[in-house]
Amino acid sequence: MSGKSNPTPATPTPGQSKAGNATTAEQRKWRSIWSLVGLALGMFGFAFALVPLYDVFCDITGINGKTASTPTEASERVDTSRQVTVEFVSYINPGVPWTFEPEVRRLVVHPGQTQTVNYAARNLAQEASIGQAVPSVSPGQGAQYLNKIECFCFNRQPLAAGESARLPLVFYVDPALPADIHTLTLAYTLFQAPSTETAQTQ
Repeated sequence: MSGKSNPTPATPTPGQSKAGNATTAEQRKWRSIWSLVGLALGMFGFAFALVPLYDVFCDITGINGKTASTPTEASERVDTSRQVTVEFVSYINPGVPWTFEPEVRRLVVHPGQTQTVNYAARNLAQEASIGQAVPSVSPGQGAQYLNKIECFCFNRQPLAAGESARLPLVFYVDPALPADIHTLTLAYTLFQAPSTETAQTQ
């Protein structure tokens, strides 16, 4: 009995097998390379975004003691049933030829009550200099409750050689300050700003 036999599949030659394996290995290599490139770009983007995200988080929570960098309106309510102590501290960054200190070290205030204190500054150098004060509040949870209506920290402060100035701070403690916080410490660190930048005084 005769019949047609099924054709036998062609067997790849050793050369064809090696070429196919090489192509597959090359594809896997490039997939790995592009995966690593994508991972690196993703990590870079995350790191780049982390700083502004952290700043936003700190601005909302006050967790690191940062205070608002823009003025606020005066409080519409004063809580006369409660008192809060506000302490004032100053630091000078090494190499800044100024004196800089608060005229008042401590105030006891009612939340919502507007208060004014001054910091005294003097340029001890033989040339003009520009200072920039950077505030922080402790405990950090209380930073968002110390509101500045006017502050010398909003602008750079230029002083001529030997010149002195009284730098005003107008502030109030938010009546919403948590009940377990009884003392706030407001610290300013004075840095020297580049003289080439425009400075303003208040």
